[in-house]
Amino acid sequence: MNTLPCHTSLPTLRALAALCAALAAASAAHAQQFVVKPGLELLAGDPAQIDVTGLPPNTEVTLRARRSMGEFDGAVRAYAAQARFAVGPDGRLDLATAEPLEGSSYSGADLRGLFWSMAPQSDAPSADAPPESDVRLEALRADGTVLAATTVRLLLSLPAVHARPATPFPGAVFASLPGDARRPGLILLGGSEGGAAITRFAPVYASRGFAVLALPYYSPAGWSPQGPLPPELPTLPAAFADIPLERLQQAHDWLAQQPGVEASRIGVIGTSKGAEFALLAGTRMPWIKSVVAVVPSDVVWEGWGPGTEPGKRSSFAWRGEALAFVPYKDFDKEFAGFATGAEVRIRRPQDAGRAAHPERVAPARIPVEAIAAPVMVIGGGDDQVWDSGGMAENIAAARRAAGRETVLLVYPQAGHALGTTGWAPTTQYNAGPMKIGGTPEANARAQADAFGKAFAFLQRTLGPVPAP
Repeated sequence: MNTLPCHTSLPTLRALAALCAALAAASAAHAQQFVVKPGLELLAGDPAQIDVTGLPPNTEVTLRARRSMGEFDGAVRAYAAQARFAVGPDGRLDLATAEPLEGSSYSGADLRGLFWSMAPQSDAPSADAPPESDVRLEALRADGTVLAATTVRLLLSLPAVHARPATPFPGAVFASLPGDARRPGLILLGGSEGGAAITRFAPVYASRGFAVLALPYYSPAGWSPQGPLPPELPTLPAAFADIPLERLQQAHDWLAQQPGVEASRIGVIGTSKGAEFALLAGTRMPWIKSVVAVVPSDVVWEGWGPGTEPGKRSSFAWRGEALAFVPYKDFDKEFAGFATGAEVRIRRPQDAGRAAHPERVAPARIPVEAIAAPVMVIGGGDDQVWDSGGMAENIAAARRAAGRETVLLVYPQAGHALGTTGWAPTTQYNAGPMKIGGTPEANARAQADAFGKAFAFLQRTLGPVPAP
């Protein structure tokens, strides 16, 4: 056994003790760290792991997440979330399995909990606030001492993705990874928000190995706190009325001619009104090899917008003929809530219109059993924009009765916003007059689950995707 010499002085012993304590503290500080896999740059929606190791065993620790985010009005606000955890004897927390204690920003084990449960803070971000993609993670003692910290960069797409305008379509974007590999194609169709909003998702899907065309097809007038804004894409229709389905055929013809696109393997992803569009096109365009309909409709609905008279126009047309539609009831009355401050639930005039005009439902029904391609439908049981959960079930039932391949995903407590990855804050979805439905937890968890399953479905139905 090693021993100190008998002549070692007391000051020397004290110095050695101090040195040992310093070394122990340094060792402990080194061990207390966030371990993020596959790395500190995470592609949102991909599998990930976030651990904190070296924490004081058998204690309580708070994990905090902070980031800066842009608002619709152009302002930048600070967002944050925190959760308390009981640390076990091994000194380790795995965010995928650790359950927060009472009083945390979220409940239940959830890898993404600190990310989606963030809420806006009263303090403004500093002038040198980091990019919106950066999320600061900290582990703190009960007294607020920071034990470990790191910054995770959430990537919406891989840096290698190349995106370019897709002429001759106004505002459209084509995105793909570089290389000579031939990739399956995807066409993205957005909802009633219109404009170029859908184009931000083109690099997201391209990062998974698809050649993607994000296709705007409608562009309404905008709004700001200062008043109305002109349409973002003024050459596109400003009214959602008699939108020609042939526009998707034109998009296909262009996409099929692009280098690196496998023309025999092209699918369509539509969200909300875009899902209505995609399903209608699927009944008429045999080149569509896969359809993902996110928060879909099982019928064609009434059109609206400048120059339209209530109850007179359809949302879509085919070869110059307006399609049969289900009218709304008290649509304008519902939208008056934006001026009065009353809650706006767009689902109400649609449910009321469907109930008031049962004879209009069958002629307006989308004959989804005629779609030869596999179809995935994703709905929210608490959707307050329209009854996407119930309509998704109707679609699945009709297709299954006809023996068509169909995947049905309905999330009972989720709302309308199901077209993203589950990593971004969901706490403000229902904060304003317009309610889209769902709880923050249910929306985020449904997003993450549906996102992964949709890509698995597309890879299976469109064939192999070349590796990035």
